[in-house]
Amino acid sequence: MTAQRTDGRASRWDRHRADRRELILAAALDAVQSQGASVGVQEIADLAGVPRSVLYRLFKDRHDLDEQLRTRIIDDLMAVLAPTLNPEGTVAEAIARSVDAYVGWIATNPRLHYFLGAGSGASKDHNSPIVSGTKIAIAGTVREVFESALRAQSAPVAVAEPMSFGLVSFVDGSVNRWLSRSMQPMDAAELSSYLQIAIWAIIDASLREVGVTLDPRTSIAELTAQS
Repeated sequence: MTAQRTDGRASRWDRHRADRRELILAAALDAVQSQGASVGVQEIADLAGVPRSVLYRLFKDRHDLDEQLRTRIIDDLMAVLAPTLNPEGTVAEAIARSVDAYVGWIATNPRLHYFLGAGSGASKDHNSPIVSGTKIAIAGTVREVFESALRAQSAPVAVAEPMSFGLVSFVDGSVNRWLSRSMQPMDAAELSSYLQIAIWAIIDASLREVGVTLDPRTSIAELTAQS
């Protein structure tokens, strides 16, 4: 009986800690969204309605808070982006859907996107494992699509990996520069349009190198169908 009561108290305490962590992370997300990456721990604690000491009991340090906040931000981004990584329609439509989703999310959440790369003012970290891992996962998903298409065309698949990782790096670099210049000199729609043109040019040139000539109006289903 005593053990059962102890287990029950422990379970309630675990839920209480989890609830408080969620409260703090939600407050941190709101704080970064409204005030930017330089928001301090005390401001986050105040917004969450908890003492600063409680925050540091639930998170190891500011780096731990930052990394878990990045996880929350990426979850939000991937809820928008992930469905577009399973391409549908024509090649051009699939590219447009992914780029529009990504640029649209960033245009709506520029401070959150900046935080992914820079972290907080108190804990600058440009090598976040969660951010790096997400980029690798996205590139890997794109690679699988290209590999499937190349196999269906009886073409070598080796080009799929450098093409996929190069495209992810290209888009990431272009968007980061655009944000660093306060979303100038293009607006979001213009940037998306440019990126779609550039992505297609890279894909087209890469496929031609392995003997595949592709019309962007070709459907994904037709492209990946085994002959």
